[in-house]
Amino acid sequence: MGWQETVTQTVTGLGLDLVDLERSAGGLLRVTIDLPWVPPQEGQPAPLPQFVTVEDCEKVTRQLHYLLEVEGLEYRRLEVGSPGIDRPLRHEVDYIRFEGQMIDLTLKAPIGVTDSAVAASRKKFRGTLERAEDGVSWQIVWSDEPERKPGQRVSKKRLPLPMQALNFELSDVQQARLAPIVNFKGRQTSAPGSVSE
Repeated sequence: MGWQETVTQTVTGLGLDLVDLERSAGGLLRVTIDLPWVPPQEGQPAPLPQFVTVEDCEKVTRQLHYLLEVEGLEYRRLEVGSPGIDRPLRHEVDYIRFEGQMIDLTLKAPIGVTDSAVAASRKKFRGTLERAEDGVSWQIVWSDEPERKPGQRVSKKRLPLPMQALNFELSDVQQARLAPIVNFKGRQTSAPGSVSE
């Protein structure tokens, strides 16, 4: 069995999801795990978010140490952690789970949008993830309005920039992540620690 299969089977066997697996040339094996997501039942309130704990990371670390040794797969250092506030979105279920959240999106190639203020060469966007009207593809919605600094005065005559939307398919995406936005007035997102050897 190879790296991917061993790590995937170990993580899923412990009731967790494998978010990312990274191997570096220096022998670092970095495993990112998350709790499985169960969509809320229709008519039921969404459950409170739950996060990976240090104990979850320790459990995966212990099991991987054993299995990687048994399989003869060499590494220098093993890190197991949670996805953090800039969690990558890789699969359709990730997009469904985080619909309505602010994301950072990088496309594989620019999507030229005619009759729009979007530059034809633009590939990076930050905005709200939404399901497109066709119910199949996705869209990102944003405004290029600069963020106001606390106490900054804005003229009442100044019109806000319009909202823009860009439809995309998952096959168009090079990388998508939750936007790491921290609200210091209250906890909006949380990412408990990780275990490193």
